[in-house]
Amino acid sequence: MDEDAEDLMGYGKMVEKSLKAVVRESLKKIEKDGMIGSHHFYITFDTNAEGVHISKVLKAKYLEEMTVVLQHQFYDLVVEASQFSVTLSFNGVNETLIVPFNSITVFADPSVNFVLQFQHLSLGEAEEIMGEADIVTESLLEEDNTKPAEIVSLDFKKKKSNKR
Repeated sequence: MDEDAEDLMGYGKMVEKSLKAVVRESLKKIEKDGMIGSHHFYITFDTNAEGVHISKVLKAKYLEEMTVVLQHQFYDLVVEASQFSVTLSFNGVNETLIVPFNSITVFADPSVNFVLQFQHLSLGEAEEIMGEADIVTESLLEEDNTKPAEIVSLDFKKKKSNKR
């Protein structure tokens, strides 16, 4: 393999787009039908990422990263192309969070041992990826649920070209 080879196909972006689409489509199903069976989601996101909107109280408590659980008590879930919003209760106070998909670092559904781990992307990169994320490979959504949990870690670093 040529160490100086450049990924002109954009495989990293293709994979990222497909996996972010799984997150978005999972949330869309819940938005439409409510929680199904024993499914529930743990979503970890970067609280400093561009486009994240949380209250000052939550931001003071979660300086870098926050994990929310969508299971029993969540309200007003709205899933859009590049973000979702949801209202959750924190110490008896309802808070609406806006979470861009580009800020998500971990998405998990422990009920079926499903985990995706992402690298943080810039807003521009995320919008490019999510812009075409309506096409989701059915096989990604219909995985065998009896397998042990798998963590998919994406680390797409751009190689510098030696061309002048």
